[in-house]
Amino acid sequence: MNKLSVLKNSLIAVIIVITGVAALSGCDKTKGKTEEAKQTADKGIAFVELDSIIAHFDMAIDKTTDLQEKSKNKEAELTAKSQAFDRDVRDYQNKAQKGLITRATAAEMEQTLAQQQQQLLALRDEMAGNLNEESIVAQRQVLEYINQYLAEFNVNHNYQYILAKQFPGPILYGDSTLDITAAVIAGLNAKYNAEKKK
Repeated sequence: MNKLSVLKNSLIAVIIVITGVAALSGCDKTKGKTEEAKQTADKGIAFVELDSIIAHFDMAIDKTTDLQEKSKNKEAELTAKSQAFDRDVRDYQNKAQKGLITRATAAEMEQTLAQQQQQLLALRDEMAGNLNEESIVAQRQVLEYINQYLAEFNVNHNYQYILAKQFPGPILYGDSTLDITAAVIAGLNAKYNAEKKK
């Protein structure tokens, strides 16, 4: 399962419209982009391309990479345990077919293998549940960060609404002069990377 696409799709599904934000000061690094955004402030509404923000926001990328690494490690652990279980099953079958074990020993081995199989299935389910929970928390953290940033961003822009545009979605068209995506991405990344260095 591609955790990047799961995270991206989940984040897009969670936010359809971001409204009522009271926003953020523009960074000097994004002066050109924020100048354009300031020109549209008198219109009261702006929008961001949510797909683009998620795809280019360093925090979302970092969290997705982290989740992918954890998923890869868990899959490797589960694969190793599955392979060990498969070896034990083949060993049991080989011994049973050749008559190298008594019926009592065979019954013990079958019971042990059944317990190992149940433990393996429980471990798989636990790992999947933990990764899913971590993914949901990461999505919420990214969305909360974006919301907070938009509130800071809007301090200098005074938009009444900042909408999230995506396809398919409720906003099918937006005047490109109202698109503040580039300024928001630049500001988000500047803020996040500065905080990450601390």
